[in-house]
Amino acid sequence: MTSVLYDAQGPRAKQRNILYTVLFVIVLAAVLWWVYDSLNAKNQLDWNKWKPFFTSSQPWTTYLWPGLQETLKAAAFALVIALPLGALFGIGRLSDHRWVRVPAGTVVEFFRAIPVLILMIIANAVYSEYTTISSDMRPLYAVVTGLVLYNASVLAEIVRAGILSLPQGQTDAAKAIGMRKGQTMRSVLLPQSVTAMLPAIVSQLVVIVKDTALGGAVLTFSELLASVRPMSANYGANTIASFTIVAVLYIIVNFALTSFASWLERRLRRRKKSTGAVVGADAIADLAAPGPDHIGPEGPVSKA
Repeated sequence: MTSVLYDAQGPRAKQRNILYTVLFVIVLAAVLWWVYDSLNAKNQLDWNKWKPFFTSSQPWTTYLWPGLQETLKAAAFALVIALPLGALFGIGRLSDHRWVRVPAGTVVEFFRAIPVLILMIIANAVYSEYTTISSDMRPLYAVVTGLVLYNASVLAEIVRAGILSLPQGQTDAAKAIGMRKGQTMRSVLLPQSVTAMLPAIVSQLVVIVKDTALGGAVLTFSELLASVRPMSANYGANTIASFTIVAVLYIIVNFALTSFASWLERRLRRRKKSTGAVVGADAIADLAAPGPDHIGPEGPVSKA
């Protein structure tokens, strides 16, 4: 059977793919065995090194849970601020006015080209020199500022691409019924493009959650990954076990975000499908009948 994307595989191609699959499974199993054997040889898989995370609440209540709270707090603040800013700059890049389009494009390209870590360091220095923010809160402000500046520029491109992906007929239809540009963007283009933009927005949210770790590495921000160091030093927890637990927590948080986004996307698509009006045959005939002001070949024609 031939697909529109590729030709059907022949017998030799199928045999070759089976061989590649078997080789990949063998190589993967060998790598996993090497990792297991290396960790086991250094006693990294001993139960006493993992026991504190399953038999005591101290690592969770003292280190992991507070770090997870700080990570989610910084990510939430960054998303709440970056999303409307990104939408604003993305729409600004589509403006017909050059004095709006050029500055918006300059800001987006400038901050998108700078690594987010540099933005965090610069923000921390600015807050330290020119504000009265306490040293305890300064890392949070710097991390959120860096994340907002970078991710707002990325979200602006996502919004712009989502709007441009819509058929030109949507804009033409809005203009045909007399809608202004602002009304067209607000009532026609943005609502339809949200579904197309949602996967990319969620992917960027996952990036925001992970990038909070940069603040912990450089700015002493007490996020989730930064909790490994004091936990290993003060509680005597195994470093590899600590990093593994932290990695699992990141996977759970990001999986929850992507699952919620998938559910929301399906819901939005169902709502769009269910909003279509069903017009019966009688209504169609009534609509097709000439109105009282219809001019026929013999003069005005009335429905009655």
